[in-house]
Amino acid sequence: MTDSNSPRRPSHGGRVVISVDAMGSDHGPSAIVDGIAKSADKNPDISFIVHGPKDELTRLITRRSDLADRCEIRDMPGVVSMDDKPSQVIRGAQGTSMLSAVDSVRAGEASVAVSCGNTGALMALSMIRLRKLPGVNRPAIACLWPSRNPQGFNVMLDCGADIRADAPDLLQYALMGAAYARNGLGVERPRIGLLNVGTEEHKGRAELRHAHEMILDAQETGNFDYVGFVEGGDLPSDKVDVIVTDGFTGNVALKTGEGTAKLVGAFLKDAFGNSIMSKFAALLAITSLKRLQKRIDPRRVNGGVFLGLNGMVVKSHGSADATGVSAAIKLAFRLAQSGFQDRLAERVARAAASVEETRPAPDEERT
Repeated sequence: MTDSNSPRRPSHGGRVVISVDAMGSDHGPSAIVDGIAKSADKNPDISFIVHGPKDELTRLITRRSDLADRCEIRDMPGVVSMDDKPSQVIRGAQGTSMLSAVDSVRAGEASVAVSCGNTGALMALSMIRLRKLPGVNRPAIACLWPSRNPQGFNVMLDCGADIRADAPDLLQYALMGAAYARNGLGVERPRIGLLNVGTEEHKGRAELRHAHEMILDAQETGNFDYVGFVEGGDLPSDKVDVIVTDGFTGNVALKTGEGTAKLVGAFLKDAFGNSIMSKFAALLAITSLKRLQKRIDPRRVNGGVFLGLNGMVVKSHGSADATGVSAAIKLAFRLAQSGFQDRLAERVARAAASVEETRPAPDEERT
């Protein structure tokens, strides 16, 4: 018998079905449909359930003949705005495109939900409808960070699901991040680093030092290598594959990195447009500049994955354009195709059982 809170596994003849909230983008549903079209053009093995006002979505989708037979439209007139508080959304979520997108995963109709909408509302609805995996206390948002590693990215979590994280939470983040790196980036045995104010073992808050010991002891169970404490400068380095931190620190680091990338891009544009000679130099360096622009383009790493839930959800930036939406869909497809969710659930359950075995019995705690 299937648990009513557990999503049924979708079966669609080899195709991966992505459930897309069409109403969360700052640019409106046209940017979402353009992103869907980009993804559909690159991969014939994806089909979509698109949630939003039927008339508007029908008009946008029927303009593209290649999408007509790959998109199912769910008529949902309600929209969750960026200003809505999670508590308000939970009470009035019926009929919204966001809830409908998540419910398609819960019902087993789609493998992954993708939304550009309100992060807090999306996490709240996802936790209520999909539930947490057994053994998970706090779900996390995992994001990709451009790096010097061969895979081109590092994984960082938590990026804002919860501003707090105790030592056992940080251990779970390490296990989930390692599973994500294996399935999303193809890193066979990921290297884990715990973000701190220094690399020395005596530095940092008490929960960080406790997490340091717990993650160190879990290396074999989690099939990863723990490199110890890392600093902010290590985020884009080839020293680690996964950076573990609490949601407050992770979100600040993420937004700082995105802002810095945009600033560097603007500085380069100003520098090469400053004079006739600089414009000529830019023309000579056009190939290298395009390669650099591609590497630091935040749109390429658009898509934070909600980890620790009984179903997959990818959160795209609200400001994402068609390229950003397509990147989020590509990430969702890659994880679904790899069987990531089942492997993650197995890994977390095994780790939770291992932690329970090492806990002292109630009588021992009193002595």
